[in-house]
Amino acid sequence: MARASKKTTETKAQTPPTAIAPRDRVIDALLALAAEERFEDITLRQIAERAGVSLADFRELYASKFAVLAAFGRRIDRVVLEGTTGDLAGEDVKERLFDVLMRRFDALAPYREGVKGVAEWMRREPMAAAAVNRLAVASMRFMLEAADIETGGRVGALKAQGLALALARVTRIWLDDEDAGLATTMAELDRALTRGGKLVERAKDVERIVSPLRAMARGVVDAGFTFARSRRDGFRSRRDRSADAAANEI
Repeated sequence: MARASKKTTETKAQTPPTAIAPRDRVIDALLALAAEERFEDITLRQIAERAGVSLADFRELYASKFAVLAAFGRRIDRVVLEGTTGDLAGEDVKERLFDVLMRRFDALAPYREGVKGVAEWMRREPMAAAAVNRLAVASMRFMLEAADIETGGRVGALKAQGLALALARVTRIWLDDEDAGLATTMAELDRALTRGGKLVERAKDVERIVSPLRAMARGVVDAGFTFARSRRDGFRSRRDRSADAAANEI
């Protein structure tokens, strides 16, 4: 095989990394830095320098480190959703969701050390964990939909929150799973989805029982408001009549 010419080699070596969109370079920079030092110690200037953008450009792209982290989550969501083909339509709910979430771990794999840094930060900062949980719940709604699982109503909200918490636990296993086949991760995910399925079925039963009672309660409350409004109007009417009578006497 002929050797590449020196000129061709130099051209390849000089290809600028700026071919990657600035928004993506900033995300990559944050995850790379998160693998190297404590997340809370990373400065905006460090991220900008690593990404090869100015602070002014960074400000135009993202408002904060957390905004960059949110964008990273959306990147992972997109990879998973674009890989959803519907070829598991004949499988049961658990298998469909299992496949979606394992594809999510595949998408996260190149950023594993950075994700580990973020996870450690969340353990140190409860407020950060709560904020990241909100992002995770939004992501899980899309993961559920990718598995053709209903996400509407109160039960849907419970599914998304429950899945976010379950996946957080499985992610901790994944971060330490050295097996190339991720056997430990898959076993834990299987257990988590089994438990979650049982909880969702119980929630559906509770919803079926509670819904009529909730409707009755709303009716009682509405009747109470109507009665209270009627009494208030009556009091006002009597007060106005009394005021008119007093004025006439004067």
